[in-house]
Amino acid sequence: MKRTTSAALPDRERQIRSLFDQYIEMYAARDDALTERFSDNFSGYAGSGDFLVKDRQAWVRITRQDFAQVPARIRIEMLDIALQDISADVVVVTAFFHIHLPMPEHVLSKETARLVLIFRLEEVDWKIVHSGISIPYHLAQEGEIYPLKSLRERNSALEALVDARTQALHASEARYRLLTEDALDVIWKTDRHLRLIYISPADERLRGYKAQEMLGRSVFELFSDEGAATVKALMRQAQATEQAGKLTGFLSFEVQHRCKDGRLLWGEVRSKPERDAQGTITGYHGITREITERKQLEDQVRQLAFYDPLTQLPNRRLLSDRLAQALVASKRSGCHGALMFLDLDNFKSLNDAWGHAVGDSLLIEVARRLKSCVREVDTVARLGGDEFVVMLAELSPGQAQALEMSRSMAEKIRLSLSEPYALATPQEGRSDGVVAHRCSASIGVVVFLGNEASQDEVLKWADAAMYQAKDAGRNAVRFYDVEN
Repeated sequence: MKRTTSAALPDRERQIRSLFDQYIEMYAARDDALTERFSDNFSGYAGSGDFLVKDRQAWVRITRQDFAQVPARIRIEMLDIALQDISADVVVVTAFFHIHLPMPEHVLSKETARLVLIFRLEEVDWKIVHSGISIPYHLAQEGEIYPLKSLRERNSALEALVDARTQALHASEARYRLLTEDALDVIWKTDRHLRLIYISPADERLRGYKAQEMLGRSVFELFSDEGAATVKALMRQAQATEQAGKLTGFLSFEVQHRCKDGRLLWGEVRSKPERDAQGTITGYHGITREITERKQLEDQVRQLAFYDPLTQLPNRRLLSDRLAQALVASKRSGCHGALMFLDLDNFKSLNDAWGHAVGDSLLIEVARRLKSCVREVDTVARLGGDEFVVMLAELSPGQAQALEMSRSMAEKIRLSLSEPYALATPQEGRSDGVVAHRCSASIGVVVFLGNEASQDEVLKWADAAMYQAKDAGRNAVRFYDVEN
């Protein structure tokens, strides 16, 4: 992965990169002002711990403990950094670096640390809502952030071990093995045909395969079928670059790996080709780090950013993105689409009579019925409250037929939503009470073609048609006349 300079980044990414650089500088300088960057809703993993800290003040104490243990400035040797937009107000920054402590022992500085920071825009300021630093050592004793005492002991033991092995083995082979066999990350090497010729013991701890089972096998056997396809596509791109006369360097990617017991886990892979004196690729070597927890966290962040937490339907942000795509696709294909605004009639009276728990049960059931009415290519979204949107894609090139298709779908939805509801509600002395309820919906529909209207216009027209349905007595469908 190329390291991107600040000057080459768009404005928002440049802002996040600047905030990240400030974070690293304050951390290296042991500056207590760093704690002001943490969000009130902070969570994080400490470098020498495997538990999730969910309290901001607890993380502030950990940070200050870190600064107290090593008060002198440390040096951060940055190796690589990547920014990933999750949403308009969430950005993930992943960085790889070496940590050089102000001490003569250098064991820790040989390990590659990984830091994941999640920035979220809170009102007008970007705050850090999650920090996860991974250092391939779990030797810290109570009261330590960095495992200094253990590192000194381990360093002495390693030096003695090097001396002993050097007498029996070639010096370079002894040093290679010392650096890889105790590492938590998987270190591997292949020949030019991508057959494994070395894989470190960490792979057995991670995936369950002994080294002897993997040597001589294709590197693609490490991955799931989908993962192997991803890696092959990346290899083809790299080969095309080489054929164009440009040498490739480090390649970084995230891919699912297959375990011996059938599990799948996510690994972050950094690979680099090995070359002879003429520049011909003779093999590859690299390092793989498990990132399953990080991927799960990213999925959770994405779910919060793009989906309604009650109904699990797309929210307004995701609907806007899909509508924009539908307009582009409609312009390209010449097929009409349709957008429906739905507002439940007399929803407030149900909430007032039975409470929000019953109202939520109704909204969940409405979402289920809406999804059962539409096709795979269509989108059902919740805007908030009792307002829903249904977007129909790829209807017909002919306007009259598109109108008829959308009219049929709207009527199907209206009838489905008007069927009786049996909503569970807790009652005094019992937990299985049921509220029988009838509901209707006012539905506004607009049929669009990609080159005839903007996204805002389509939304505005569907909303206007919905109010026409309400004015007509509710439990009705009304179409917006674009031509008039």
